[in-house]
Amino acid sequence: MTQHLAAAPAAPTTGTHTGWWRDAVIYQVYPRSFADGNGDGMGDLEGVRSRLPYLRDLGVDAVWLSPFYASPQADAGYDVADYRAIDPMFGTLLDADALIREAHGLGLRVIVDLVPNHSSDRHEWFQRALAEGPGSPLRERYHFRPGKGANGELPPNDWESIFGGPAWTRTADGEWYLHLFAPEQPDFNWEHPAVRDEFRSILRFWLDMGVDGFRVDVAHGLVKAAGLPDIGAHDQLKLLGNDVMPFFDQDGVHEIYRSWNQVLAEYDGERILVAEAWTPTVERTAHYVRPGEMHQAFNFQYLGAHWDAAELRTVIDASLDAMRPVGAPTTWVLSNHDVTRHATRFANPPGLGTQLRTPGDRGLGLRRARAASLLMLALPGSAYVYQGEELGLPDVTDLPDEVRQDPSFFRATGQDGYRDGCRVPLPWTATGSSYGFGAGGSWLPQPDTWGPLSVEAQTGDPHSTLELYRSALAVRRAHPGLGAGESLTWLPASEGVLAFARPGFACTANTTGAPVRLPAPGTLLLATAEVTVAADGSVELPADTTAWWAV
Repeated sequence: MTQHLAAAPAAPTTGTHTGWWRDAVIYQVYPRSFADGNGDGMGDLEGVRSRLPYLRDLGVDAVWLSPFYASPQADAGYDVADYRAIDPMFGTLLDADALIREAHGLGLRVIVDLVPNHSSDRHEWFQRALAEGPGSPLRERYHFRPGKGANGELPPNDWESIFGGPAWTRTADGEWYLHLFAPEQPDFNWEHPAVRDEFRSILRFWLDMGVDGFRVDVAHGLVKAAGLPDIGAHDQLKLLGNDVMPFFDQDGVHEIYRSWNQVLAEYDGERILVAEAWTPTVERTAHYVRPGEMHQAFNFQYLGAHWDAAELRTVIDASLDAMRPVGAPTTWVLSNHDVTRHATRFANPPGLGTQLRTPGDRGLGLRRARAASLLMLALPGSAYVYQGEELGLPDVTDLPDEVRQDPSFFRATGQDGYRDGCRVPLPWTATGSSYGFGAGGSWLPQPDTWGPLSVEAQTGDPHSTLELYRSALAVRRAHPGLGAGESLTWLPASEGVLAFARPGFACTANTTGAPVRLPAPGTLLLATAEVTVAADGSVELPADTTAWWAV
């Protein structure tokens, strides 16, 4: 049963600048793996609420919560059965209300995940559509089609699921329905007015609860090309993110987000929309953040860049250039719940993609991850931090097959199915059965080497990754040259080194495997490794090291 709560205000804005999202550091919480409040081995909203002071002290501005809605959990909550209810594994609406209010009391804003491309196959609409059969008005809210072939035995078109295999499943009555992801995730038909009305209502429900914004899952996927045309005989999955597909990045999505922007404008407190939009170019991504649409869009081109100065500079320039004409902030991100953590990506040779099965060189990966994080936090705009990256956590690459839960792992083709490795619950204490994650175990097993990586073990250690993040976020908040902005000035630098200036600030990043000597651009603020300025004003920047300077 849906609970109804009194409307809650957005986060207080007293003393803050306009457009808080333009320089915000937003921390992604994956609720099932963050903290367990009731000891059942699964993270929950009470666990998140209990750890909000940690996030305040870390220095982030907002928290983004991955889905916690009522769901059969066929895809870790991205298959929503009821958008206005909390899944019992995570708690209740009262728990969500308490979390939002307490976060606001600590000065943290709250962004929730919204999943509008598809629902769960257990959603009331879909269940009724199945029960009522062909011709049911409810079927028009999804993509039901007759099949091809003499007896309709072939899918309606050649589209493939992101998780592998065909994007169509046949029902008992012979019709087929579209699911770009798992069969348990039927796609909505966004040409139907009832779908549009329903999601505007869902927006208002959570805005009334006091949330400060929405991260929109598969924001590029809602509208499909008219007639659902075939793509042709080639590997569709390799084209994703590299070409405009008939089921992704259609121009019709922008009308939807303009209407959502108008809903948010009804509320005080600068509520925002964030697009998860995989597009062929950053210029196409910029379309989602034009005036009157969304406020931010994830920068997947930056996430996919290798630890290489030339490549990073190209992506940085392209990202800033694309966002400047539309007046939107550039966002930067290195890890999330769908890709291998960057401490492991950078531990392996480039070109292996964003889902890996090998731990690589752990020491090298951590050095590069720390340097990459400091570089990211120096760039103009907003940054996203995925839970645990502030601890330097690697991916868990040796999880036994029997504990895996990623649906793509069980498909024959498509994604590699190794997303579970970045979703292992966090270590809070140096000892204990789940390193302080909860009173019991954890839904995915944690490595027995994680004690030294815990919050407890790293707190107070000036050389730890956690204290590096705390220091960096404190400097970022205090220094007028960091945060919001739309440009930077590149400084002369040797091959493999990035050096740029912002007002009163400079950043130098050595992406090579050897130390480099360069003129110190100012007074050292912070560095990811030991840096000493010589008497002649030069500095030797160690391999895979980033340094911040006051100028």
